[in-house]
Amino acid sequence: MKGLVLSGGRGTRLRPLTHTMAKQLVPVANQPILGYVMRHLADAGIVDVGVVVAPETQQEVRQYLGDGGRWGFHITYIVQERPLGLAHAVKIARPFLGDSPFVMYLGDNLLGSGIARAIEDFRSDGPDTLIFLKKVADPTAFGVAELDAEGQIIRLVEKPKDPPSDLALVGVYLFNPIIHEAISRIKPSWRGELEITDAIQCLIDMDAMVKGEILDDWWLDTGKKDDFLAANMTVLDEYTIRDVRGDIDEATTVEGRVAIGEGSVIRESIIRGPVVIGPGVEIADSFIGPFTSIGMGSRISGSVIEHTVILEDAEVVGVQRLEDSLIGRHAVVRRGGRNMKALRLMIGDHSQVEV
Repeated sequence: MKGLVLSGGRGTRLRPLTHTMAKQLVPVANQPILGYVMRHLADAGIVDVGVVVAPETQQEVRQYLGDGGRWGFHITYIVQERPLGLAHAVKIARPFLGDSPFVMYLGDNLLGSGIARAIEDFRSDGPDTLIFLKKVADPTAFGVAELDAEGQIIRLVEKPKDPPSDLALVGVYLFNPIIHEAISRIKPSWRGELEITDAIQCLIDMDAMVKGEILDDWWLDTGKKDDFLAANMTVLDEYTIRDVRGDIDEATTVEGRVAIGEGSVIRESIIRGPVVIGPGVEIADSFIGPFTSIGMGSRISGSVIEHTVILEDAEVVGVQRLEDSLIGRHAVVRRGGRNMKALRLMIGDHSQVEV
């Protein structure tokens, strides 16, 4: 079985961060989302992986993933010139996939349970396709499955205005090579894309065996800021272990599951986990509260921070309270002088500010 990881797309819902980086490289608990995806593939025994990349962000993705050796497999890169749909990504990956069964994993999704057991079930049960489903509050934002009274999938609809159920398709799919025939039969949707839901619906119409499995573990789609913060919170809670390194003075209190990287310097502060702090971070006279991750080389002073993701080389100074925030690389958040009550901001395209 091969792996196909989708790391293209424009990431419009995470702008302005994704103007300058691939959305799949935005870190969750200080590790790019793609890192978790690759680990799941490795844990499932996959050794041959194709990665679909966009022209604009492929260099960063290639730099991070390399040849795949750190996960024990070989990576083949496949450039998707335009984001024309998930089924289109499978179509252009056909030379890599050949006639092998494969697992397709969207690079901005995370499954709490991983995929090893699902691949075992796929091999033993022998369906043509295995898809995961999860109940969601807003099914209009996803592909949605309609089930019959026996729980069998009878229809799939992509981002429906009137959803037939609350069961969303999760961004992990297992396919036998018959999916290529289905993709060859479908036409672009009203969005101008080849939809994977249309291809799977075509399989159903061809009387292929399409199995659905409803997840009881967590699933995270990290396409938007709030989703991303939820992913960071979940992963910190699930995986963080206490590992305190760096230079911590006696006036600093470190409570709970906190990971602090090499070369970090913490002075007169309180760190309350779960928290992950990267290497080379400087923190002084601050409170870093639960569900916060701070990227390598960042500087924090005189601030209170909770439930926030701070990327590398950012600076937060004199901020009375920062929460539920996503701070980009090399960004500066600083309180102005002279006790000014007015806000002074420089905000890029597609930014969002809540005050």
